[in-house]
Amino acid sequence: MMMEKWRASRRFLRCSAAVSLFDRILTPTSANSACNSAFGFVNHRGSQLCNENQKRKIGTCFHFLRGDRDTTLRTSMGTGIGSTVGLQHRCFGSAASKVQRNPLFSTLNSDDISYFKGVLGEKNVIQDEDKLMIANTDWMRKYRGSSKLLLQPRSTEEISQILRYCNSRCLAVVPQGGNTGLVGGSVPVFDEVVINLSLMNNVISFDKVSGILVCEAGCILENLMTYLDTQGFIMPLDLGAKGSCQIGGNVSTNAGGLRLVRYGSLHGNVLGVEVVLANGDVLDMLGALRKDNTGYDLKHLFIGSEGSLGIVTKVSILTPPQLSAVNLAFLACKDYYSCQKLLVEAKRKLGEILSAFEFLDNLAMDLVLNHLEGVRNPLPPSMHDFYVLIETTGSDEAHSKEKLEAFLLHAMEVGLISDGVLAQDINQALSFWRVREGLSEALLKVGACYKYDLSLPIEKLYNLVQEMRERLGASAKVIAYGHLGDGNLHLNISTPQYDDKILAQIEPFVYEWTSMHRGSISAEHGLGLMKANEIFYSKSTNVFSIAREMQNNLDTDLCTYWNMEVRAKRLS
Repeated sequence: MMMEKWRASRRFLRCSAAVSLFDRILTPTSANSACNSAFGFVNHRGSQLCNENQKRKIGTCFHFLRGDRDTTLRTSMGTGIGSTVGLQHRCFGSAASKVQRNPLFSTLNSDDISYFKGVLGEKNVIQDEDKLMIANTDWMRKYRGSSKLLLQPRSTEEISQILRYCNSRCLAVVPQGGNTGLVGGSVPVFDEVVINLSLMNNVISFDKVSGILVCEAGCILENLMTYLDTQGFIMPLDLGAKGSCQIGGNVSTNAGGLRLVRYGSLHGNVLGVEVVLANGDVLDMLGALRKDNTGYDLKHLFIGSEGSLGIVTKVSILTPPQLSAVNLAFLACKDYYSCQKLLVEAKRKLGEILSAFEFLDNLAMDLVLNHLEGVRNPLPPSMHDFYVLIETTGSDEAHSKEKLEAFLLHAMEVGLISDGVLAQDINQALSFWRVREGLSEALLKVGACYKYDLSLPIEKLYNLVQEMRERLGASAKVIAYGHLGDGNLHLNISTPQYDDKILAQIEPFVYEWTSMHRGSISAEHGLGLMKANEIFYSKSTNVFSIAREMQNNLDTDLCTYWNMEVRAKRLS
């Protein structure tokens, strides 16, 4: 009876069979400032003055930035937006100070190169210009450094030796994982030594009873997902960048992704980390226990710290068992209010099987249909104002189907959805996800893009989109999508070229609006270079002060310093 009613609706939503879908060294020009960043997030923490009577030391800046796209896209540096739009070098925002290289940092010499070759071997000390170009340029092709050296360590001990040496020589470094970040945090600002962890890509152990995986930081997320699939488990994290991003970067940025609504953040899934500090000391916190109540749980300082406290070299993570009943629905809604109501109903009626709830608006759908090859409208021929992807994951196919069918029937009867289709096989499911995951790639193809990753109260989330469209008018397209299930908006302003006048219309308005509604200016992308000076829109000065004190305590040489007045007055 239920399905007869559903067939009588505008479109028959076909339920699939039981298939699994898872198969810097900165100095502002302003006076009395040594570092215009928020506790080192900009890239490179300052050094104390080096002279003949004082050993040169560096509070080395590290920060992995998880990214959002595939490897194939990152390797085409000479084409596309890089040649038609140009690079917006080291741009903090409309009101930020210009930066210049801190003269207290040393420059590379032949002795440094010889030392690194002695530690790593010839082939892992990279000076090739083409390889350095890739390492120096971010995925958005918006930020570019000028590093002359790329190091590829193979072990924690090698990283320790590198950092101990750089600390003694006052050489700045920038760690790099998959280099898929979207806020300019995974590339050099100037001539920092790049430490790339790609060769540290081994699975150390996996416990099939507990589901605890221990691996090195350079493991690519998709490779871990493939490995776990053979063991009957899944990663609790899934990103559009899974083909390139590395688990060390994911942890260092507390990456969120598509299934946070089901499995929570990495603060809940990461059980332990191994970290190398700026002076080369190794912190072994690589626990594999669900419970350990022996004092402070210091690993949480490094999860989401963007490398400002040290380089994550190994990770212990709890992985859920793979469940057989996975279904994906692609739905249309008439307005944003219907999307909100649909989310509330999904949480109530789908409960424990709800594993993803994503949304995109009509401009986002139009973008992928017109600029991504092979992408088709899942709901032809009409275009709708809003689209929602709902994924469910359960252990009982019949039970999951029954719950999902009942939910969809009720949602259509009360007018929350106007059309929809269920994936009938894994290929169709992947085509649905391609629409959502391909949005950043499509944006890159049409021109310049100002990207904002915001956490906001769900009921007010789309108000910012509407206000931004009114503010910018015909000068730019405002495209919205995101993880509606956890209140994460990806706000994208697309223009033919980067334009300072348009940027001045966007910033600081977008940050002020977010702060006024008690949101976060970075939901999952991190601060990086782009938003380092804007941290006070989300964190109070006293919270910042405590964080600074913690970092000073971890910097055993006490060589880091800040200008405490940076940006604080903007919020007073």
